[in-house]
Amino acid sequence: MLDYDGDQHLYLQVAEIIRNRIADLAPGSRVPSESEIQHEFGVARTTARRAIHVLREEGHIYTVQGEGTFVGTATDAPRAPRQTPMFQQIADDIVQKIRSGEFPPKRRIPTESALVSRYGVARETARRGIALLREQGWIYTVPQRGSFVAPPESWPENR
Repeated sequence: MLDYDGDQHLYLQVAEIIRNRIADLAPGSRVPSESEIQHEFGVARTTARRAIHVLREEGHIYTVQGEGTFVGTATDAPRAPRQTPMFQQIADDIVQKIRSGEFPPKRRIPTESALVSRYGVARETARRGIALLREQGWIYTVPQRGSFVAPPESWPENR
């Protein structure tokens, strides 16, 4: 429980809670993302970012851009390397939902924020996945409205 009226900054309180949680985890175990921390603790993104920064500086965790934050140091990294970049995996999942009809033509796909939350990734990773879908012809974007599934005749496999 965070003490909003106490003398310790919120980001230090959050860092302490996470430090205690990861103490018994094996090196390479995943740590919650900034957006997950933000949601769980009800804090600003800056507070979550500062908490992660403290733990990284102390050597408890390391971050791999586009993949996440993990327990230990980068030299500990026993995790298996990802075969597919996360933005590609997001794009592939959306394509599968388009093909299955879960996301029908001319209907909105999930927003960047929704993808960030669903996949636990950085906003830039979600943005790259959406950009890839746009480049391939699966979706189109309407300014101030969002991104929508393209008509089937525009899909890469139907051109």
